[in-house]
Amino acid sequence: MVGSAQAGIVTIGQFLEECGKEYEQTQTELKEIDLLIQQTTSEVERLAQRNTQATNRLRQVEATLDTVPRGDIREAYSAVLDTQQRLFTMRGQLEKLQSNQRNLSRYLDLLRGVREVVGHAEYSPQSVEGGEGEEVGEGLPAQPLIVRIIEAQERERQRLSRQMHDGPAQSLTNLILQAEICERLFDSDADRARAELGNLKNAVAATFQKVKGFILNLRPMMLDDLGVVPTLRRYVDGFSENTRVVTNLTVTGKERRLESHKEVTIFRITQELLTNAVEYGHASSVQISLDLGDDVTRVSVEDNGSGFELTETLTSPDADRLGLATMRERVEMLGGHIHFDSSVGRGTKISFELPV
Repeated sequence: MVGSAQAGIVTIGQFLEECGKEYEQTQTELKEIDLLIQQTTSEVERLAQRNTQATNRLRQVEATLDTVPRGDIREAYSAVLDTQQRLFTMRGQLEKLQSNQRNLSRYLDLLRGVREVVGHAEYSPQSVEGGEGEEVGEGLPAQPLIVRIIEAQERERQRLSRQMHDGPAQSLTNLILQAEICERLFDSDADRARAELGNLKNAVAATFQKVKGFILNLRPMMLDDLGVVPTLRRYVDGFSENTRVVTNLTVTGKERRLESHKEVTIFRITQELLTNAVEYGHASSVQISLDLGDDVTRVSVEDNGSGFELTETLTSPDADRLGLATMRERVEMLGGHIHFDSSVGRGTKISFELPV
């Protein structure tokens, strides 16, 4: 008993030491983020001033549109577009840094609480006599779950921010400029104004479709209303059309609604695997199978992309970049299993199952 208790106390001590190191590292990262936030805030303020100057210059040009050379008009519009895009990018970066700051602050508070609780437990009669501390040390993950969840959230936000900047945000900026051109042309050239209005209408329709795509990616309303099967069918059709990747979905078993959190898990993991197949695997074809069994729901996503070295990738930071570690945790937390099968040049097949 004494030997077991001693082993338990040592394990808790090691756990506290790891928490201490993590705490100090998190404090250092917070200080670095604080400095980056200050620098980024200054850059945002500078770009906001430049944007104001460029906008004022554009208004001056528009006031004398008939007499200003086309080169000056183009230069004025380009200056506004450039400063607005830079400003949008820097504001997005600032929001990301501020979000990281909040998440790290919460993580720091969590570590502080864990150190206090475990520190008291180290010398409590229960921990000395029962040896329960051994499980704490042995079960300690290499990287805390909360950190991986935060990083996964930030990767998704960063991806959406980049897509918003390259898509709807830039399109909306162009729409504003086109609307202002139409407004100026009504009095001087009605035919050209009508032509510009036609272009504006087409641009608005295209932007609207992009925004609908983002809404579908964020949270498809069909998932709540109709369930995972119709939602996956529609998403796969849209994915195939937008990426030009041949994507097929096969559904077997009795189609029915599952528990909400399991439907979300199936949809999100499939969505992420499709994204990985295109962005990292450069696949031209993806096959998805969904089997709704009586006891187990099985999902398989197989692509013909470049693949990866399985053992090396699963133990490297790429596992987090591809979201593989988070996928495994989400599936296992629901009592399921996930299997990775890939090799360089031979594509990737990832399958998982969840108990019904």
